[in-house]
Amino acid sequence: MSSTAVRTTGTHRRGLNVTLWVLQGVIALFFLVAAAGPKLLGNQYAIDMFTQMGAGQWFRYAIGLLELAGAIGLLIPRLSGLASLGLVGLMIGAVATQVFVLRAPAMVVTPALLGVIAALIAWGRWSQTKRLAAMVKR
Repeated sequence: MSSTAVRTTGTHRRGLNVTLWVLQGVIALFFLVAAAGPKLLGNQYAIDMFTQMGAGQWFRYAIGLLELAGAIGLLIPRLSGLASLGLVGLMIGAVATQVFVLRAPAMVVTPALLGVIAALIAWGRWSQTKRLAAMVKR
């Protein structure tokens, strides 16, 4: 009977791991194509949005580079938990910017959803993040 419990736990972990990898791949692709790409390639909508924010175009590049780093980090097993935490922070900032700076609360759906998915990934990869932190401490 205990071997059945072990197999169920192993199957559960494997299923969770596969689910996390699928989520990581999907949002990494989103951040590469729909978030970082337009900012770094100078899409007019991105330029206009950062102009409207009054933050300057340097900030567009900075956010684009952070999104690119997060997307790449999601695909590297050792960094995926840390990358997802960084993306959670970026999405909190994006939600706040939409509501308080751009006055477009209807536009919070995408960054809020991405933030929730990134938070789920961070939770699922927490053991990896702790191992990385312990390794850096040494």
